[in-house]
Amino acid sequence: MIVLASSSPRRRELLQMLGISFEVDPPEIPEEIVDGEQPSAMVARLAAEKVVAVARRRPGDLVLGADTTVVLDGDVLGKPVSPEDATEMLRRLSGKRHQVLTAVAAARDDFLETRLDATAVSFRQLDAGFIDDYVKTGEPLDKAGSYGIQGYGAALVERIEGDFFSVMGFPVRLVIDLMDKAGVPYRFTR
Repeated sequence: MIVLASSSPRRRELLQMLGISFEVDPPEIPEEIVDGEQPSAMVARLAAEKVVAVARRRPGDLVLGADTTVVLDGDVLGKPVSPEDATEMLRRLSGKRHQVLTAVAAARDDFLETRLDATAVSFRQLDAGFIDDYVKTGEPLDKAGSYGIQGYGAALVERIEGDFFSVMGFPVRLVIDLMDKAGVPYRFTR
């Protein structure tokens, strides 16, 4: 059995898109930054903690999980705590290039591996009214960096350099690689 250690609708959608049968079993892991921890180390640690927590209660199952954050000028922009916080993040991102870091992890019995992906995203120059209208959609409120590239947030983006699916929070190519390494190779039909 494949288990998704995440409550993210986007991660579920991507596994469904690939035709992968899975169960959802979200972990209860606090997503906190450790003082002095680099953003790439943080997402890798959190992804690993999530899959390990679920794998402990699911022996024999392949557990997949991930963590995503947005980094602008060295600052981690996680999920906003309020509409005002989302507005401020989007103002900071307006007209700038930032990095989306996604770590994917897989665990199965004694197997644990984590992979990291970095994608550069450039935002269009956004005026205050455009940002306010986007925040009012509610979409930014549960997304790292306060936007979802697969939804209304696509209107904010000028260009991406890297993996679109990584910006969505689940780089498909890395998920497939990890499945293979864990002994559960991806098949187009199951």
